Amino acid sequence: MLDELKQRVCEANLELHRAGLVTLTWGNVSGRDPERHRVVIKPSGLSYADLRPHHMVVLDPEGATVEGDLRPSSDTPTHLALYRAFEGIGGITHTHSVYATMFAQACREIPCLGTTHADLFPGPVPLTRAVTQAEVEAGYEINTGRVIVERFHGLDPVERPGVLVAHHGPFTWGSDAMASVRNAVALEALAKIAFGTLALNPDIHPLPAHILNKHYTRKHGPGAYYGQP
Repeated sequence: MLDELKQRVCEANLELHRAGLVTLTWGNVSGRDPERHRVVIKPSGLSYADLRPHHMVVLDPEGATVEGDLRPSSDTPTHLALYRAFEGIGGITHTHSVYATMFAQACREIPCLGTTHADLFPGPVPLTRAVTQAEVEAGYEINTGRVIVERFHGLDPVERPGVLVAHHGPFTWGSDAMASVRNAVALEALAKIAFGTLALNPDIHPLPAHILNKHYTRKHGPGAYYGQP
């Protein structure tokens, strides 16, 4: 059942590791099959060196295991909350990549300071509020998903394919599992560039809107002309 999706999700997790965004087992990728109403996710705490497609855990939309003998990622409730809220996404990645996590721990959005950032995000990378003590006690992972959804009120998650959870780290998403990994790689690069830019010039202003809009719309939307048709 869902063997192709399990293969793709496993490969996306391995690509996350190859990209250098994972320390030890601190990361996970999931993918969704909207027609069968199933989510496939990495098992909790399993070494990337040992990861194989048959290890992937298949879940129903409520998080019950449909297929697999291993415990799913501890971040599963967060993934499921995002799938329920963001209908246009088919894959989610969570990491503790160094530079993006530094911005999250500093409770600071990643500002759009240049065109590299504008190629992916039409503005700053959003930052959530902190999860409250009551929310932690009631269900930390599910409420992590809820504060992300709360932060995206009025925002398009397809336009902004990632977020920083305050004190925690980044989540990214995309059309499928591998697209969410590519966005995680890009987000880490944007965080690193912003960190260096702010170190060189703490008084730097955000990228002017007309340049930001040009770079974003040449890659996204009906008028996009970057790449091949």
